This record gives sequence, C-alpha cells and structure tokens, in this order.
Amino acid sequence: MTDHEKTDAKVEQAKGKVKETAGRAVGNERLTAEGRAEQAKGDVRQAKEKAKDAFKR
Repeated sequence: MTDHEKTDAKVEQAKGKVKETAGRAVGNERLTAEGRAEQAKGDVRQAKEKAKDAFKR
C-alpha cells in the first residue's frame, strides 16, 4: 500500500467518523448515514490496497 493511498483511506474513515458522531449529537439521521457510508468507503479503499499489496509478493 502506498503511503498516499493509505493516508487517503484513513482520512476518509476519520471524516466519516466525525460526520457520524456529529449526526448523532444533533439527531440528524442523514448526516449519521453519510458518515457511516464514508467510513465504509474508506474501509473498502483500504482493503483494496491491502489486497494489491498481497498480490505483489
């Protein structure tokens, strides 16, 4: 996994967590759902990069 792609995945996960937490704090279900979706997107990106690394070996 390249450092840039790894960082992008982590940033996306962190942004999603912040959105989810903010959505829960203010009772905004849409924002909470967006946060969960963004976290999942970051998880998928990270998994993809890990799979690419595994096949490089």
